[in-house]
Amino acid sequence: MKENISLGVIIGNRDFFPDKLVGECRSDLMEAFKKAGVKPIMLEENLTKLGGVETFGDAQKCAELFRRNADKIMGVLVVLPNFGDEKGVAETLKLARLDVPVLVQAYPDDLNKMDVARRRDAWCGKISVCNNLYQYGIKYSITTKHVVHPSDPSFAADLANFVAVCRVVKGLKNVRIGAVGARPGAFNTVRYSEKILQRHGISVVTVDLSHILGHANRLTKEDGVVKERLEKIKGYSPTGRTPDDKLIQIAKLDVALTHFMDEHALDATAIQCWTSLQQNYGCNVCTSMSMMSENMLPSACEVDVTGTLSMYAMQLASGSPSALVDWNNNYAEDENKCVLFHCGNWAKSFLPDIEISTAPILGTTIGEENTYGALAGRTPAMPLTYGRISTDDPKGIIKAYVGEGMLTDDTLNTFGTRAVAAIPNLQNLMQFICKNGFEHHVVMNASKTAGILQEAFGNYMGWEVQNFN
Repeated sequence: MKENISLGVIIGNRDFFPDKLVGECRSDLMEAFKKAGVKPIMLEENLTKLGGVETFGDAQKCAELFRRNADKIMGVLVVLPNFGDEKGVAETLKLARLDVPVLVQAYPDDLNKMDVARRRDAWCGKISVCNNLYQYGIKYSITTKHVVHPSDPSFAADLANFVAVCRVVKGLKNVRIGAVGARPGAFNTVRYSEKILQRHGISVVTVDLSHILGHANRLTKEDGVVKERLEKIKGYSPTGRTPDDKLIQIAKLDVALTHFMDEHALDATAIQCWTSLQQNYGCNVCTSMSMMSENMLPSACEVDVTGTLSMYAMQLASGSPSALVDWNNNYAEDENKCVLFHCGNWAKSFLPDIEISTAPILGTTIGEENTYGALAGRTPAMPLTYGRISTDDPKGIIKAYVGEGMLTDDTLNTFGTRAVAAIPNLQNLMQFICKNGFEHHVVMNASKTAGILQEAFGNYMGWEVQNFN
């Protein structure tokens, strides 16, 4: 879910331009912030000339304000109602030491107000500000239009996207992921580097699957926490033909997983699902994973840590749940459509016809009676952002790809959690995935946020990212 965020605001000024432009700018910004749900942190009008930043002294005052509110500020908006003082802006950010995304906006001139008393020259000033930020090594974003008024719909979209970029960057730099159990032996594809992730602020907390199963087995159906969780499960999804004893098993496992997450303050999990869970405990963990993902605590199967990291990033960008899927099948002869599939762990936001069921493919080898807990459901037509984060160990980097398409209502007669995706240039995308060693797992989100993710991953996280949008 999206929450209001705080942005630091720097209003640039230059002494030979009319000061009233700064005052008018504050009023324009407050209206834009109100619509966007942004809480501004900026200089009071009496601390500098109308609260603008021009001199080094102004920069010191603004930087000190930002440092006092460093725990609140997720990004900084630089606004140029006139040419502005490029050094004042750069010095403020240097002294504040926030290391957050920065968006640079500049006002357009009115063709009928180009006299000395009313001209802005912010078109030129923005170039100078960006030049100085580049020299200082400060990462920044720019508006879609080179100059744009805060009341323009284009700026409203830019501001909303920038807020999303701020959420993604802050979230990724502090995320804690639980790796539950060992990677399934046959799945080399989900191997990853904890060390590379940690270098980027991403922490992984591991636990042996036996620890979770031991905790679950010590619980009984009479325990209050189990009864409570059982009711939540029944309220979450129709249970179909799932026997009561299997529902209790699922509830006990869910209690153990929740305890592990709470104990370590985890934001996401990646869980060893098959085949150890089914053989040693007797059910699937898909229902618990779906409930966690729906509640914005994304959970990926097969201990796909960078898969759940991708889910978390997309969730931050869109404010809605994500799902881990397989690039699974062609769709008839259509080269720009494919089938997305998994045994049954998608958040129910993707599954209006959700039902707790079994995993038929697993059941062929370990007995279908041991696979209750997998969900079944068909995802209807909705927007699609897809993407994947991966550690590239030989190169020592984090890399990613993102793109957009649509989920469709095309006929699909199969089981599990399933969807049909229409993606432009799908064949080129598959070539890229195969040639660059990406996993068979991808993440889907019901949004159009590829640009947000590209900006966050590439510009601010410093990752290698390809946008197929």
